[in-house]
Amino acid sequence: MALSRTEREQFLAEPHIAALSVSAGDDRAPLTVPIWYEYSPGGDIWIMTGRDSRKAELIAAAGRFSLMVDRVEPTIRYVSVEGPVVSVAPAVREQLESISARYLPAEKVDGYVEDAWKNHREQVVFHMRPTRWVSSDLGQV
Repeated sequence: MALSRTEREQFLAEPHIAALSVSAGDDRAPLTVPIWYEYSPGGDIWIMTGRDSRKAELIAAAGRFSLMVDRVEPTIRYVSVEGPVVSVAPAVREQLESISARYLPAEKVDGYVEDAWKNHREQVVFHMRPTRWVSSDLGQV
């Protein structure tokens, strides 16, 4: 059964690991990789990735990407969303802190952020405006 707008937005706002997909060109299947993201109901989605990464290159070329999140308990549920990139900007430390706190235990955030900010290559943030949604809750099987 399809989710209501409120249900799908609330589900997407939970801290799931997303599968990001972006066109990799005419002669390739889409690039699909796991990624952390942030989303608040009614807003845009944002992701952070290496400025010189293949992901960043493909997203910039395509001008859009999709995310899919799912779970299997207590019911089988998924949300897939697609949309255009509406902004790209260099990442700031506060964004790394925010997204890290979404996914990591509180006691791990500071150490991870310190290491990542110092050792990962330069990061960029892509904001995507959700325009197409596919969602379902299959219940308990």
